[in-house]
Amino acid sequence: MFKYVIPIILSYLIGSLPFSFIVGKYIGGIDIRKHGSGNTGATNVLRTAGKKAFIIAFLGDFLKGFIVAFSAKIILNLETAVICSVFVVLGHCYSMFLGFKGGKGVATAAGTIFALYPLIGLILLIIQILILMAFNIMSLASIIVSISFPIVSILFKTPKYYIYYSIFIGLFVIYKHKSNIKRLISGNESKISFK
Repeated sequence: MFKYVIPIILSYLIGSLPFSFIVGKYIGGIDIRKHGSGNTGATNVLRTAGKKAFIIAFLGDFLKGFIVAFSAKIILNLETAVICSVFVVLGHCYSMFLGFKGGKGVATAAGTIFALYPLIGLILLIIQILILMAFNIMSLASIIVSISFPIVSILFKTPKYYIYYSIFIGLFVIYKHKSNIKRLISGNESKISFK
């Protein structure tokens, strides 16, 4: 168990780097915790600071997940990479630099998925894009992708520990969207525009 301690700590610390908060502050000139939904994630950056800031914030959040998972996969092994993936997402959602608050984990989780199983990541990305094109609601697309993740992982016959990861991340991201789910049910969820 001790062999996992350092990778877990490093993964959490990297995940804690609040790119969306930093981009919102230094490019958008705002504290995104006080604007829009108050969430420190890329979608709120898009709503409050614009498309350019969103792209940079998304890439930062995505790459920290990708780099952690890919590095652990290459240097250590796939099983350790999956464990590190859990903690980089938790670091993003409960950042030590933001009082253990953060985003909803979608971009960072996507980075880990592309690092570990790129084809699964591509399939989930296509699903996300199709839902966004149909409804223009990011939270709905993220929730449907979260439900799809374990299903696709099972269909691809990935290792059991990866399937457990897909179930955990799927449920966790849905949990983080609980306020969005209430707004979706009531018909008050915000739509987004990339124009």
